[in-house]
Amino acid sequence: MKSRGERHIGLLNGFAAYGMWGLVPLFWPLLKPAGAAEILAHRMVWSLVFVAVALIFVRRWAWAGELLRQPRRLALITVAAAVITVNWGVYIWAVNAGHVVEASLGYFINPLVTIAMGVLLLKERLRPVQWAAVGIGAAAVLVLTVGYGQPPWISLTLAFSFATYGLVKKKVNLGGVESLAAETAIQFLPALGYLLWLGSNGDLSFASEGPGHAALLASTGIVTALPLVCFGAAAIRVPLSTLGLLQYLAPVFQFLLGIFYFGEAMPPERWAGFALVWLALTLLTWDALRTARTLRREKEIGRPTITVPTDTLSAVREAESLASGPEPLDSPAARP
Repeated sequence: MKSRGERHIGLLNGFAAYGMWGLVPLFWPLLKPAGAAEILAHRMVWSLVFVAVALIFVRRWAWAGELLRQPRRLALITVAAAVITVNWGVYIWAVNAGHVVEASLGYFINPLVTIAMGVLLLKERLRPVQWAAVGIGAAAVLVLTVGYGQPPWISLTLAFSFATYGLVKKKVNLGGVESLAAETAIQFLPALGYLLWLGSNGDLSFASEGPGHAALLASTGIVTALPLVCFGAAAIRVPLSTLGLLQYLAPVFQFLLGIFYFGEAMPPERWAGFALVWLALTLLTWDALRTARTLRREKEIGRPTITVPTDTLSAVREAESLASGPEPLDSPAARP
């Protein structure tokens, strides 16, 4: 049992992590006139630099040798790197192109997409409330398709890429910062090659827009990795149910920024679509909390526990993996 002080520290770190992820749309426009592709390449390069320094500091390199001796895990890491590249690139482009609200929708519907992929790919069995939530989420996408005049492809790309990333990470079973180091190591050479190509053509803003702009581009590594550190500190100190509720802070902040700061339009049909998504997430959260209470009650009285779908069990395993190692630096995924 964690002390009250430990829980308080964990809660503050959780707010910090999801707060940074939620406020990141304010950061990407600062990097203009760099295009989304250049920003993405800098993020890959500088993220590797930052996490490498962090791992050197805490002396956690044993995992790298083990990973190099396991071709299957290396292949999965490569897939994860490719998928998160798509996720990062689309998100940066969406924010700088004025689609912050649609980008936030991607992370609202991500839990629903994750559950749907669990059913389709892992043959998981859902409880009735989960089926209802997925159905309402699908209805929301249809409503938003009518509202936008086309499918919300930005939201769907972000949701499916992040859900795929989570599925691959589940198979790899590697800590958050270690996984980010491995993924950015794979991304590093293509990203660096692209930046050198831009420089040879005179299109690299890093070298032409002054030291302040260069410093902002270099800080993409910190913007990527620092929330992971805070998340890791939170994950080993607060209950999983609390983290599950905190995760909605990021898309809520992004949604509010899109409306009130960036001034994006929200016609009635989009409000209707978002309302359906929020209803689905409310059902999903209520069902998860109810299941967690039932599990605790069954455990306390020593009775056989109920069967929990794999997506819930994987979340528990992920939280347990966050507690391993000398420092709380792990995270489930590299957020946008």
